[in-house]
Amino acid sequence: MTKADLIIIGAGPGGYRAAEYAAKQGLKVTIFEGAEVGGTCLNVGCIPTKTYVHSATFAGARERMAQVVPQLRQGVEGILSHPNITLVREKAAFVDAHTVNDHTADNIIIATGSETKWLPIEGANDPQVVDSTGLLNLETLPKRLCIIGAGVIGMEFASVFNRFGSAVTVIEFLKECLPALDSDIAKRLRKQMEKEGISFNMQCGVKQIADGEVFFENKKGQTERVEADVILMATGRKPRVQADFAKAGIDYDERQGVKVNEHFDTNVKGVYAIGDCNARQMLAHAAEMQAVHVVNQILGKTDGIRFDIMPAAIFTSPEAACVGPTEDQLKAQGIAYECRKSFWRANGKALAMGETEGMLKLFVNPVGEILGCHAYGAHSADIIQEVSVLMCKHTTLSELADMVHIHPTLSEILKSAAE
Repeated sequence: MTKADLIIIGAGPGGYRAAEYAAKQGLKVTIFEGAEVGGTCLNVGCIPTKTYVHSATFAGARERMAQVVPQLRQGVEGILSHPNITLVREKAAFVDAHTVNDHTADNIIIATGSETKWLPIEGANDPQVVDSTGLLNLETLPKRLCIIGAGVIGMEFASVFNRFGSAVTVIEFLKECLPALDSDIAKRLRKQMEKEGISFNMQCGVKQIADGEVFFENKKGQTERVEADVILMATGRKPRVQADFAKAGIDYDERQGVKVNEHFDTNVKGVYAIGDCNARQMLAHAAEMQAVHVVNQILGKTDGIRFDIMPAAIFTSPEAACVGPTEDQLKAQGIAYECRKSFWRANGKALAMGETEGMLKLFVNPVGEILGCHAYGAHSADIIQEVSVLMCKHTTLSELADMVHIHPTLSEILKSAAE
């Protein structure tokens, strides 16, 4: 039996960040990974998708992905070569609460990530149906692509494959796309994507897939169908949990993942769960910060990480991003607020770039404290990141207005909202 200070199950963004941070703090770490290091984000998620977003052609995207992913994977391998880290390349399984395979530790971090959530519909196993991993592995560009789901994955791939030249149709059960995004912003983004040639069928439920056809019921109760060469199942992701968690006495659920408290402790002392597997905030950067917080807990250190302030971005064209509640959520919760708006078309840098499509909504409370911000437009993720920093430091609207912003930059869109 091999003893470590910390065992980590999974070498995705949360797992390898926990290993790196813990090792630098002097802990002896054993990390298990049964597949490639880097997890979903690096291998089949964020990074490959972004190479597609920033490539002009399908062939170019595939070539670029083949270069970028191995390079970044090699970087993670380098991180995990620290003398305090032992990388075990095998699938991990709990033997008991503090034993994994033939390794033991007082502290264990579960970082098993997530997997595709498939709709239980007839024909979902047809060969034309793929998830995001399958879509990234396509060797030829589909002439007709049907996407089931208008969440982040669906919208990003719709934007990308439309630009590559595929005829793209999106089918979504909800009234609007991107439910985490302010509905006004989401609608404007969808309308812009429609202008670019993407067909959206909102408030429609898929009933069956057969021989390359997707049958769905529209909001009037009528049955329609779409023909496609490839059908992308983009209906979200679910936590990846393992039956052996029960051997350790860990409380978990197939849909809601490993149950944790606000510090990511499970019900078993010394066992934690971070990242997508706890389904709290299914974002790579959330997993990384949860990793840091848990290692700090193990070391007896405190930190000021604000998990209630979690920015997110959608890399469509134009891109969108948000932090904090939507306007609908503020209304539903009865929170007093003021909405400040600003537009890309009024910004000098946006005009110079030829990127005039976009809008920003900044929400503040009656005393001027920033509650949140939602936007779409070129580099909106960078602007939202600035807002996140300001929120973490309790910056008021008047203080933001007094801060010098470089001219000409897109960040002046935020300053205009403050003024």
